[in-house]
Amino acid sequence: MARVLKPPTGPQLQPGETSLFLAGSIEQGVAEEWQRRVELALADLPVAIFNPRRQAWDATWVQSIDIPQFRGQVEWELAALERADVIGMYFAPTSKAPITLLELGLFARSGKLVVCCPAGFWRKGNVEVVCARYGVPLVSDFADFVAQLRNRLGNFLAP
Repeated sequence: MARVLKPPTGPQLQPGETSLFLAGSIEQGVAEEWQRRVELALADLPVAIFNPRRQAWDATWVQSIDIPQFRGQVEWELAALERADVIGMYFAPTSKAPITLLELGLFARSGKLVVCCPAGFWRKGNVEVVCARYGVPLVSDFADFVAQLRNRLGNFLAP
């Protein structure tokens, strides 16, 4: 029942549709494709899942506002983050995730975040302090992460 929205398709929601943005480690060849695991685990829910992991990412794109494809990707992500009811944020222990750290700062006060930061993430302490300060739910186990997301989404789906 869940539908997955990926760039470059516009992050459009149906009227009243509940949504989840999958923020987190995405480094190609470094971070596992954890987004797919979440999609499968929540497939039975009537929600839209914004997954920023583009099918045809071109690593040669210069990260500049002047490069339309790059700028479009970043703008898609920002728009989807703002529209999402819930933001699930995962810090893979094998990655640096600098953009995810940026997004944590941008949305820590939003009340939308559920964060998973397993042992081994190089800035786990920073993530813990930010989450504690702003009351962001933080877990270290992926199964707990999915359960927290399901619970949070359920709050929007309940009649």
